[in-house]
Amino acid sequence: MPAGKALTEYHRKRDFDSTPEPAGGGGRDPDGEPRFVVQIHDASTTHFDFRLEVDGVLRSWAVPKGPSGEPHDKRLAVPTEDHPLEYADFEGVIGQGEYGGGTVIVWDTGTFRPLTDGPFATALAHGHASFRLNGTKLRGGYALTRTRPAGADGRGETWLLVKKADRYASARSTTDPRRARSARSGRTLRQVAAAAASPGGR
Repeated sequence: MPAGKALTEYHRKRDFDSTPEPAGGGGRDPDGEPRFVVQIHDASTTHFDFRLEVDGVLRSWAVPKGPSGEPHDKRLAVPTEDHPLEYADFEGVIGQGEYGGGTVIVWDTGTFRPLTDGPFATALAHGHASFRLNGTKLRGGYALTRTRPAGADGRGETWLLVKKADRYASARSTTDPRRARSARSGRTLRQVAAAAASPGGR
């Protein structure tokens, strides 16, 4: 699917005159490795958003407990709408009353390498994709596996995000999101929100 069509749902949900989120439309280095980002989103519920660059967009899943370095942890991942590539750098405050209102920080970011045969998008369509992350916090092999398909209304689809048992596996679970610091700015959720609330802040 062309990136423009893939972002239809993303655009439908947002008023770009009111939200600081990027509208998209930029390209990427065709020779560069695909990117991933994990953002902490303090919205109606505080959760992690896991995003992988696939076919010109960021395929996205909400992961309530966040990615884990422990291979025995099977983390629920719920698909959300595709996001533009520029969203990988987004950090700030979405205004209350806007879709997804709340504070966002970039918890981790880096590149990833597909470990699947054939196109990565095809592996996702078939419900299982393995990949290796090279981030500032998350490294090594992971897999996304669909555990329930969407219903007739397009809702209810669920996946699991699981760490591979490799040298990067760790017994440590994901950090407390309230204490977590951005891999991009070093700030916490509270600090980003306070900066946005100050005169001229962002």
